[in-house]
Amino acid sequence: MDNWDEIRTAFHVARMGTVSGAADVLGVHHATVIRHVDALEARLGVKLFQRHPRGYTATEAGRDLLQVAQTTDDQFAQLVSRLRGQGDGVEGELAVTTLDTLADLVTPLLIDFQTEHPAVMVRLLTGTRLFRLEYGEAHVAIRAGAAPDQPDNVVQPLMQLQFVLVGTRGYIARHGLPEGVEDFAKHRFVSSDDMESRAPFYRWLRETVPLDRIAFRAYGERNQRDAVLSGAGLGFVPLHEAQARDDLTIIHGPLPEWEVPVWVVTHVDLHRTPKVQAFLKALKERAKSWS
Repeated sequence: MDNWDEIRTAFHVARMGTVSGAADVLGVHHATVIRHVDALEARLGVKLFQRHPRGYTATEAGRDLLQVAQTTDDQFAQLVSRLRGQGDGVEGELAVTTLDTLADLVTPLLIDFQTEHPAVMVRLLTGTRLFRLEYGEAHVAIRAGAAPDQPDNVVQPLMQLQFVLVGTRGYIARHGLPEGVEDFAKHRFVSSDDMESRAPFYRWLRETVPLDRIAFRAYGERNQRDAVLSGAGLGFVPLHEAQARDDLTIIHGPLPEWEVPVWVVTHVDLHRTPKVQAFLKALKERAKSWS
């Protein structure tokens, strides 16, 4: 298709449901919108919309085409984000994606970085979604586990994240303090809802305690952590968090086999930009105190 304007117009008609709504978004006359849609339908030989008094509704063919248009529009937006990240100074948007587990460490770092570079607008992205650096969804990714192998990314080791098995003061008051691994069969544990999780400490847990003692299973690092902190059972948190909280008792660990490698990842197109280099320098320096 050699006329993106027509596809973009149809995309906004589908989004808004009316010609006037699409015209407002695009900043054109409503007659231009109608002309683009009619020309696109004639070019394809199919009806993309059902016209009715309340507006336009996409047909099945229209939905197929507009799904592609949505993806293309998103990619253009992400490209713009990447291009904006290639400025000459430490300024503009800085999007950093990290694990929920590390958000309490990364957030203060970002605040300090922004204090030093007030022209930077920070975005912190966490959760289970893998934000794609090649589309400009983030400038810097902090990831754990096996070394990322996406093409065109620069991958550097950052640290080894240590974990410990802990219990809250409330849990221990109700169930007692286990004196060793031999007592674990008497206790309740919090784990990932994915019983095939490759996290080394969860593998160890499955091999060490009866499965019926893994009584609270949660999806997502934040939910698992919250369950442990609420006293649902004994569970795993990073060593730095256990040491910082007076309501947690370390039950077991850290063990070398529980350690998780953490990587910092950037896209080759943005790796050398002043903004990314300045943040990487600050991140690596701060990470020395995290290990």
